[in-house]
Amino acid sequence: MNEEILLEPFSISGYSLFLKREDQIHSEVSGNKFRKLKYLFEDMRATHKRAILTFGGAFSNHIAATASAGKLFSIPTVGVIRGEELEPYIESNPTLQYASRCGMRLIFMSRSDYKDKDQGEVLKRYIRDLHDYYIIPEGGTSQLAVKGCSEILSDTDVEFDHVAVAVGTGGTFAGILNSLQPHQEGIGFSVLNGTFQKEILDKFSSNSKYQLTDRYNFGGYAKIDSELVRFINKFKELTNIQLDPVYTAKMMYGIMNLMKAGYFRKNSRILAIHTGGLQGINGMNLRLKSKNLPQIEI
Repeated sequence: MNEEILLEPFSISGYSLFLKREDQIHSEVSGNKFRKLKYLFEDMRATHKRAILTFGGAFSNHIAATASAGKLFSIPTVGVIRGEELEPYIESNPTLQYASRCGMRLIFMSRSDYKDKDQGEVLKRYIRDLHDYYIIPEGGTSQLAVKGCSEILSDTDVEFDHVAVAVGTGGTFAGILNSLQPHQEGIGFSVLNGTFQKEILDKFSSNSKYQLTDRYNFGGYAKIDSELVRFINKFKELTNIQLDPVYTAKMMYGIMNLMKAGYFRKNSRILAIHTGGLQGINGMNLRLKSKNLPQIEI
């Protein structure tokens, strides 16, 4: 569903902005994670592996979504978590607590080993019989994940001039680029420092009609400040739509700043993708509280 965002309350005019509510496609496996995991879970069943093995940090949307999908489809899941110091604090971490209650087995890896987790010898120290597991990379990006994300846009979305999305690993953006029409431009808002995701985009898509910027990442992955918190709360007050602080909020903040700066042609129609990730708000509020910063209103 595409929901129009009225721009007048934000003191912006001359454009049309719609938000594709991918956060609503499933109550628990929402947004781009649902798209990314769809064909991976099908492929896992076809290969007759024993369980799915994947990776993520303390508040990872990917970990939560994989655990939820595993419960939904009765497929065992294992999550390798960055930071062995987190193990005693599962019950105080909303994401890890949720994943555990979905039945995901959590394995905590030292941060130094996590950097080398793609090396088989490192992973074998934590996982026995590694060949029995269907491995999904951190963030879920792969050819099958990109295939799923190429289904985000529908036939009616051809009316838009620009399609925007927050970018982590790059898989979701690659899928969107693959389904854009020739008259459309993709705009990616990197939530990390840098635009290294161009390598992933070039690997999985031949569409070069896009822009990728990290100008609105607020310092890097999962980093926010009081300004972004105020924007999230104002956006919810004016639209009744909740934004997640790691991805979609940064994209929406960036879109509106580009509008004010005159980046888009007047009367342009922009479609922004809400990629979900709302499960991470509780964890982010814990961080904000520890720093005596304003809280995200839920």
